[in-house]
Amino acid sequence: MNGSSQTFFRSVPSSPPQGDAFASFSAMQAMQLVQEPLAAPRLATSATSPPSSLSRPISIPGTKSQPRALVPFDISEIRILLLENVSQGAVQMLREQGYHVDFHTGAWSEDELVEHIGEYHAIGIRSKTKLTKRVFDAAHHLLVVGCFCIGTNQVDLAAASRAGIAVFNSPFANSRSVAELVIGELVCLSRQLADRAGEMRAGTWNKVSKGCHELRGRVLGIVGYGHIGSQLSVLAEAMGMRVIYHDVLPLMPLGSAVQAESLEALLGAADFVSLHVPELPETRGMISTRELAAMKPGAYLINNARGSVVDIPALIEALKSKHLAGCAIDVFPREPAKNGENTFNDELNEWASELQKQSNVIMTPHIGGSTEEAQSMIGIEVGNAICRYINFGGSIGSVNFPEVNLRPITEQETRAVRVCYVHQNQPGALRAVNEILGSYNVDKQHTDSIKDLAYLLADISGLSENDISDVYHRLSQTPACILTRLLS
Repeated sequence: MNGSSQTFFRSVPSSPPQGDAFASFSAMQAMQLVQEPLAAPRLATSATSPPSSLSRPISIPGTKSQPRALVPFDISEIRILLLENVSQGAVQMLREQGYHVDFHTGAWSEDELVEHIGEYHAIGIRSKTKLTKRVFDAAHHLLVVGCFCIGTNQVDLAAASRAGIAVFNSPFANSRSVAELVIGELVCLSRQLADRAGEMRAGTWNKVSKGCHELRGRVLGIVGYGHIGSQLSVLAEAMGMRVIYHDVLPLMPLGSAVQAESLEALLGAADFVSLHVPELPETRGMISTRELAAMKPGAYLINNARGSVVDIPALIEALKSKHLAGCAIDVFPREPAKNGENTFNDELNEWASELQKQSNVIMTPHIGGSTEEAQSMIGIEVGNAICRYINFGGSIGSVNFPEVNLRPITEQETRAVRVCYVHQNQPGALRAVNEILGSYNVDKQHTDSIKDLAYLLADISGLSENDISDVYHRLSQTPACILTRLLS
């Protein structure tokens, strides 16, 4: 192993971590604390001949030293697969790191992924590509998954954790885009703009005011007062609306918003109900026949959260009976994998044509976060997370890994090696590691665990080439090992 290298070993644990604790949405709500240098363009003239040591524009307290970039073992061999037309900013960032990037505009099927995923060290997806246990079983070299979106329900997080694969997302970058879309939907529903526009396209002049209202003075009920819900609250109040909200946690309101005592109280008081909750077992089907009946007659429902949150057949009945005056739906239980004509139909969702027939219904193809601004910010955030994990081992912001980080190795620490050790959280695991590292100078170390999964970073110095090889092989053979990487 040379002075600037990386290698890794993945074992198949005999007792893999169990449970679905890794799917907790709370991890996605943690702000990403950027303690490692962000990705910066490497100064290589080509992707196949990167420099072995580069400085980065970041200062370290107490020293004038610059951090040393930990270059992967063969920069041209770090292969990254980007699907679903992720931001070109992310593509450029990763290529500037010297990685080999394969870019595709569409989603891949499970069979396509199983066939090709073994070639890649990282994959970037949005919401349509499904990373299942079968895919992870075939991902022999995969280190990291980047979800260029808010949610991670398209990823089997438990399977990723068992394989020692970190998963990152961007939980907040598109919040403004979604909030602004809801404001547009509020106006369109209250003025029946979708129906009037469709009539005009068909040549029908139908100037009416019945059933059309101003937003000023109306009550907006927000279900889920997180980053999107709270931004929507501020925008709605600026338009003269009164805002009430429901959340499972007691949250400080922004502006003059008031937290409702219960979901039922909100449904009975709001003229518009806008949903902004994650997909969890307790949110699946949370708006069904009973909840729709509890809404005010003539109210409107807006769903820009997850397709599983609303019982669509029950919604159709509420529209047919005129109990609801309209709805706006941007997310659906099953969505087409690719753009194209006639892809959203009854074969995909058996009620699709019936929903399309209802008046004052706005249907959009999951475009809540689809703005150039949001996609650019998501690309930067997730691209940086991938670079930090590959180059430095930092897992801050991961949704399924313990959040572990170390300050950078400096240019002066020429003989320092960073150990990245993913292991089962079991008795004796750290003792085995310390017995191996205890013979060397451990400059710094950080470890943490989530349930059955643990992650350790350690910088050790003064090692010879033989020592590095010995540490690597001994760590890889420990009973608790899931994945061992060495960065230098």
